[in-house]
Amino acid sequence: MRTVLLTLSALVAFAANSVLCRLALGGRAIDAASFATIRLASGALALLSLLALVSRGRGDRRDGRGPAPDDERTAGPARRVRPAGSWRSAAALFLYAVPFAFAYLSLSAGTGALILFGAVQATMIAVGLRGGERPHRLEWWGLIIAIAGLIVLVLPGLRAPAPAGSLLMAVAGMAWGVYSLRGRGAGRPLAITAGNFARAAPLALAVSLLCLRALHVSPRGALLAVLSGAVTSGLGYAIWYAALPGLTATRAATVQLAVPVLAALGGVAFLGEHVTLRLVVSATFILGGVAAALRGRLRPVPPGNDGAS
Repeated sequence: MRTVLLTLSALVAFAANSVLCRLALGGRAIDAASFATIRLASGALALLSLLALVSRGRGDRRDGRGPAPDDERTAGPARRVRPAGSWRSAAALFLYAVPFAFAYLSLSAGTGALILFGAVQATMIAVGLRGGERPHRLEWWGLIIAIAGLIVLVLPGLRAPAPAGSLLMAVAGMAWGVYSLRGRGAGRPLAITAGNFARAAPLALAVSLLCLRALHVSPRGALLAVLSGAVTSGLGYAIWYAALPGLTATRAATVQLAVPVLAALGGVAFLGEHVTLRLVVSATFILGGVAAALRGRLRPVPPGNDGAS
């Protein structure tokens, strides 16, 4: 149940992030480089601030200002909760956030979603198979049904994609797949996500400095980028990292196909878009496929076969 609740919360955050990105970049309220930089920087500041509050709370319990947990009552001085993460995960986060922003300057929403999620699925499932996962037949059928629903959802917006935009979105999808996979065995999701955002933000700033000629930041665009970074990205990704240990790579890849449906519903609620028969049909396919995949059981991996090659 914990994994289910965390996963649902993360997917809602991802969908809200998509709506914020569409509002900012679609309305040209901010340039792509600035959006990515503010998004990562504000996410880092929010997560580091939250981490400091958590550390202070532990210190207060040790100082007798509040009830201390049993394992802390006999411990030494409270240690500060420090950011964790790694440069590899930060690089994957950077290679998702920046190409994603630039790709949507030349891709339609439907085409971009199809390329992004196709790359995410291919990356995570391929790595899962290589690592020894053996999805049940029901999981494969669920994935196929969900992908069919995604195609139905984005089909009216599909058009011959720009090569540069397609390549950027494929890189973003593969990078997000790698970032998700690196979180499956990670503990301390808040500390790890804070450290990854803090490392990725200067990399995005370097891109902004290279794109100074295209600089354009309106107050509305900056606000949307901050909300995207501090709330729907920073906190959403920390929740996602907390959920990932309870998901196989195949399931983690499949459940993310629900994000376009949730984003479409967000468009209905906040962007004045309309509920259509196509949305209802695609949502039924995608959510039904995700449910089928989650019900499928993994075949046990034979002893000694860890998928290494």
